[in-house]
Amino acid sequence: MQSGVTETRTYNPPSKSIPHGVWVLGFVSLLMDVSSELIHSLLPMFMVTTLGASALEVGWIEGIAESTALIIKVFSGALSDYLGKRKGLAVFGYALAALTKPLFALAPTIGVVFAARLLDRIGKGVRGAPRDALVADLSPPEIRGAAFGLRQALDAVGAALGPLLAVGFMLIWADHFRTVFWVAVIPGAACVLLLVFGLREPTSTQKVKRTIPIRRESLRRMPASYWWVVGIGAVFTLARFSEAFLILRTQDSGIPIALVPLAIVAMNLAFSVSAYPFGKLSDHMSHQALLALGLVMLIAADLLLAMGQHWTIITAGILLWGVHLGATQGLLATMVANAAPPHLRGTAYGFFNLVSGVAMLFASVFAGLLWEKMGAAATFYAGAGFCAIALATLASHSLAGLRSS
Repeated sequence: MQSGVTETRTYNPPSKSIPHGVWVLGFVSLLMDVSSELIHSLLPMFMVTTLGASALEVGWIEGIAESTALIIKVFSGALSDYLGKRKGLAVFGYALAALTKPLFALAPTIGVVFAARLLDRIGKGVRGAPRDALVADLSPPEIRGAAFGLRQALDAVGAALGPLLAVGFMLIWADHFRTVFWVAVIPGAACVLLLVFGLREPTSTQKVKRTIPIRRESLRRMPASYWWVVGIGAVFTLARFSEAFLILRTQDSGIPIALVPLAIVAMNLAFSVSAYPFGKLSDHMSHQALLALGLVMLIAADLLLAMGQHWTIITAGILLWGVHLGATQGLLATMVANAAPPHLRGTAYGFFNLVSGVAMLFASVFAGLLWEKMGAAATFYAGAGFCAIALATLASHSLAGLRSS
């Protein structure tokens, strides 16, 4: 990208309405999440009951897959900055994820599931940072929190519809996992078509020759506020391991296998309902206070999931988990956009997700190990402990800011 020169992009005139392109990206996310969650809401049970995997193996697979997605975002984000274009990378990432869906239906072994999961998450990694940077490029700063909240809300609607459809199809097809997995091909293809034909990328002007963004000089231009967001995002990720463990926790409560995906439905409904209101709220209140509120909700969720035996208590914990996501995920994305220079925005999202990816790998493997050795409760108590660390970090940062002022 440019060295020492900011990038300008053409926008629609300032308005309080969410731009058309953000809506398109939201519905693209919705369709891909329907496709992905049709599979992922059933995958931990499929691996354990059909393919004979252990909870630790589930933790390894989920941790490596999710962290790979986050790590790849650093390269796709930087590449989108270098090219000055983001849509093409987003299309490639969504298309790769769509092409992996048949592999889950055909998988005869854990190794094939792992390969499919890895390729699927590589697709997510390629598209994630360019897509988030597109939302920031399309959105005027005064409504950026609301724009990210809207995209997150539509994403969560899809993540709720996918498991809901999975429950219906599992009941219709008598718990036949592979048949349900084939259905996921349809919304995956539709999402790619919508992105290709429905989104017009904002134009950008380049005044000097582009250079590779992943350079020491470029990273030095990132302000201290950006690196603080990176650090707190990593601690958040440590506190919130793979959602596969929510599925296994629900299965432990004794409800029928066909109904277990309703746990993810509940979580994503809570996420979708809360994401936009919290996004709008983030445009008008302290970001640190909102992050702290999200952490308090996650601590409460972890404690309910650790101590609960009845499905109603577990469901309450899962709902709180979803509200926590609604309060924090769009907020963190907004904080990255606000802290990073516009011409390095893709790179900024990439490095944010690189650090979070390493944290996700550690958190998921650690969660699986605790589950195997000490039981489900220990896994969620550990999550609450990481939340307490994140709260202490926020408090110390706030105190330091008060003293400096």
